[in-house]
Amino acid sequence: MPILVVGSVALDTVETPFNRMDGVLGGAASYFTTAASIYDQVNLVGIVGSDFPREYLDFWRNRSVNLDGLQIQEGRTFHWHGRYHMDMNTRDTLDTQLGVFGDFHPVVPASYTQSPLVFLANIQPELQLEVLQQMPHAQLTVLDTMELWINTARDKLTEVIKQVDVLLMSEEEVRQYTNQSSILAAVRHFFTLGLKYVVVKLGSYGALLFGADGTYFSAPSYPLEEVVDPTGAGDSFAGGFLGYLSTIQADVSGRFSIDDIKRAVVHGNIIGSFTCADFGIGGLTGLSMDDIVKRYGELVRYSHFDPNWTPQGAH
Repeated sequence: MPILVVGSVALDTVETPFNRMDGVLGGAASYFTTAASIYDQVNLVGIVGSDFPREYLDFWRNRSVNLDGLQIQEGRTFHWHGRYHMDMNTRDTLDTQLGVFGDFHPVVPASYTQSPLVFLANIQPELQLEVLQQMPHAQLTVLDTMELWINTARDKLTEVIKQVDVLLMSEEEVRQYTNQSSILAAVRHFFTLGLKYVVVKLGSYGALLFGADGTYFSAPSYPLEEVVDPTGAGDSFAGGFLGYLSTIQADVSGRFSIDDIKRAVVHGNIIGSFTCADFGIGGLTGLSMDDIVKRYGELVRYSHFDPNWTPQGAH
């Protein structure tokens, strides 16, 4: 099933304690698109400037990516410059230049409007609402956001949350939005807004899935010996999550089984782990389904335990 994504496409400068890379393809939509196109067709909505390298456009055209919704305008592409700390989990934003992205309004081409799966990547909530208005028949809508919008556009963000099916948030963002120290209490608040599922991203520790039906599932991360660049891991997680679901047949009402949602979370963790292995999308460009299958099997072995246990003296 085709997946529609709207979000930022950027040229990044990334610094780690060990290296620096300039002009790296970045932005939430870039990571998601590259990851999800491993599974199925991705319909991209975004904007770039006249300085955007043609090689990146050709790369996507050679994959299952439709660029009809990618606007190319005179000016400079969105640029982000960040520096990671030694733990590679925290970072500082050193510079942000919006360029043509500053005046961006998403326009969904007619050929995209039948996309059953929609990912609203991390952009202004007002723009996410514009996309939802253009996609009234989507089967499953997934939302990502960030601390900035929680602080500066909370009301609009709440409007978006009320209109989507799945929310992806980091543990810190969940607590920030709900003002709850308990993740369980925070998730219960989200379900009062109408969400079906909440996925709490734990970074290098994996992800938690909560369902409005009482579902709870803990998906482990894939262990990495070395993290080169964690930028975009969360967006790649979303690409794996929706990418997997795009290969599954929903029921007659357009719903996926809870087992499919659980497997989608595992796929998200796997794709995120590949992203961390290189700068930008480098960890995804040569990735095959065989690579994903292998890592999926390893995660099953790592997380399986025998449920048949009776303590001594118990009856």
